[in-house]
Amino acid sequence: MAKPKKLPTLSLTVHGYDTDGQGVACLPDGMTCFVAGALKGETCLVQLDKVGRTCAWGHTVKVEVPSPARIESDCPHYVNCGGCAVRHMTYAEELEFKRQKVEDCLHRIGGCDTQISVIYGADNTLRYRNKVQFPISKNAIGFYGKRTHQVADVEDCLLQPLPAARLRGALKDFMSTYQVPAYDEKTGGGLLRHLYVRTNRAGESLCCVLVNGKTLPHEEELVAALRAVEPGLKGIVLGINEKKNNVILGDAYRKPWGEDFLMDTMCGLTFKLSVPSFYQVNTPQAERLYGLALDFAALTGEETAVDLYCGIGTITLCLAKRVRRVIGAEIVPEAIEDAKENAARNGLHNAEFFCGDAADIAAKLASDGVRPDLITVDPPRKGLSEDVIHSIAQMAPTRVVYISCDPATLARDVKRFSEQGYALQKAAAVDLFPRTAHVESVALLKKI
Repeated sequence: MAKPKKLPTLSLTVHGYDTDGQGVACLPDGMTCFVAGALKGETCLVQLDKVGRTCAWGHTVKVEVPSPARIESDCPHYVNCGGCAVRHMTYAEELEFKRQKVEDCLHRIGGCDTQISVIYGADNTLRYRNKVQFPISKNAIGFYGKRTHQVADVEDCLLQPLPAARLRGALKDFMSTYQVPAYDEKTGGGLLRHLYVRTNRAGESLCCVLVNGKTLPHEEELVAALRAVEPGLKGIVLGINEKKNNVILGDAYRKPWGEDFLMDTMCGLTFKLSVPSFYQVNTPQAERLYGLALDFAALTGEETAVDLYCGIGTITLCLAKRVRRVIGAEIVPEAIEDAKENAARNGLHNAEFFCGDAADIAAKLASDGVRPDLITVDPPRKGLSEDVIHSIAQMAPTRVVYISCDPATLARDVKRFSEQGYALQKAAAVDLFPRTAHVESVALLKKI
């Protein structure tokens, strides 16, 4: 069998970034090449790893002409961990990359000429996350390596609060002491799947251990070990996930100790957070994002609003303080229960909540003749289905405020909305995920 031919090493000049923050250059024949570890404006010695029909991929062997935006990574795990993507560039460069990313998607995919003139950066780029989900393997608790499904052992992540690191260490020691096996995705055997830690602004934490079974050996010892390392721990939850898949959260939960929820404050409101409930992971930046959404909505206080994908009611209740009536919809039953409690807790009685798929709820509201002035959406990364967009158009709101965690699906949906008679008026970018390639955006669409 012939030995595979080694691909060449070339000196390339980088002219931009792809959506993941990799450098983009051109090969001598004009083919696009994506270069890991390279910054815009640099000349790098690049080892080609793969050459396809329309593009190539390579990695930086040596930076021959560095960019002024290049910095040394402050994380020892950066080379192996797949959590962060841009720790080798300044934060100013990161923000410009993300601003351009949102704008390019709107132009290229959305077919509109809206400019993203500003991106709202974070005041704090360290330990900003209020939730962490560590995958667990035989010898590691950490994050998946870059472009692999192998778990890199990460003792401390600079994006996570310190309680997460302490609880992770205690769980790893517990596994070693009592020989409790990790879940094996290939065989479906083993027990421990994920460690989930949520924290709040008060420094309190909630810990959930996801297991492949209904019981865990030495459960009392685990409770004692976790409580010993984290004084702010408010509760320990066991999440049951016996399905042979890589889904993190389970179908059932029980609490071996303490509470099965955490309280937090955002936008002047108090929220109850259970394990399955969606809550933005960067609280200060979420407040900025929601503030922009409310500004875009231009509310008078007389509106009827609908909030699809409402989660525990964060946006819904922000709207409730500023509109006459608001309806929230969410598919996760636990989140809807939390949303109802949150509305009562905050004394907001003009909010209603329905549990169900967004497309079904939107279609039901449209058939019932609900005619909101405003609809807000904050969908998952896959964006909106065409059914949801059609049902929104059937309700005929004068404006739609769209919060997105993926500029590509936002742009696709902007184009779909244009076919339903809604034009993009303005959009902005907000960095909720510093040092990663992800960025949030908010867009205003108006009926024309």
